Amino acid sequence: MVFVPVPRNSVADHVFGQLRDAVVSGAYRPGATLPGERELATACSVNRHAVREALRRLQQLGLVQVSQGGATRVLDWRVHAGLDLALSLVRSGDVLPVDTLVRDMLEMRACVGVDAARLCAERADAATRETVLRATEEYAALAPDLPRMAEASIVLWRHVVRGSANTAYLLGFNSLVAGAFAVGEVPPERYAAELLDVAGHRRLAEAVAAGRGDAAAEQARALLTATLTPAPSISTVPALSSTAAPAGRECRA
Repeated sequence: MVFVPVPRNSVADHVFGQLRDAVVSGAYRPGATLPGERELATACSVNRHAVREALRRLQQLGLVQVSQGGATRVLDWRVHAGLDLALSLVRSGDVLPVDTLVRDMLEMRACVGVDAARLCAERADAATRETVLRATEEYAALAPDLPRMAEASIVLWRHVVRGSANTAYLLGFNSLVAGAFAVGEVPPERYAAELLDVAGHRRLAEAVAAGRGDAAAEQARALLTATLTPAPSISTVPALSSTAAPAGRECRA
């Protein structure tokens, strides 16, 4: 694996980024052992504290297992990592090397949204129901401005998910909307059919306000699955470029 010297500012960030990309791209396979702290520090021209911090963050993402005083073993991110890995990548301009990730995240969004709508209708208090109705009208008033509607849609769905009183759904929602579904920029035009269905959004809000869980779920499904027909597919590139240091000599580890 080739590593490059890193700038003096945020050295741990750069070491972390290079190691993260090496693991996710498959340069280090599951079960492999990373070079030791001293070797990595020399290869990247940083101190061992920066390497130790980078390894700690890799372990938090579920990419490696650090043994006290021993080797650092690479884990299979498909088994051990969570959505925070996708967020870490998208913040640096990378995406997971999975061709269908946009589709996959939108499918997860639909699953969470459908059940959250049902639970919101069944559990929300009067104030939350009123908030959903008001947010829907504010959303409708923005048509046909797709970028502004996309922003208002996130606000509306946040009220719905919070009204579901399901903390796991709320945390999942936060991950999904951070960084545009955590897979890079998804233009509003990609899901224009959903955004422009103002009548459908009003039916959803009315079902929530009336406490009709099944109707809310049905309407949420109609809205959120419109984006999945046809199922999107994108080509991604291995996550190996965005954390590279400026051009200069390379070092190997």
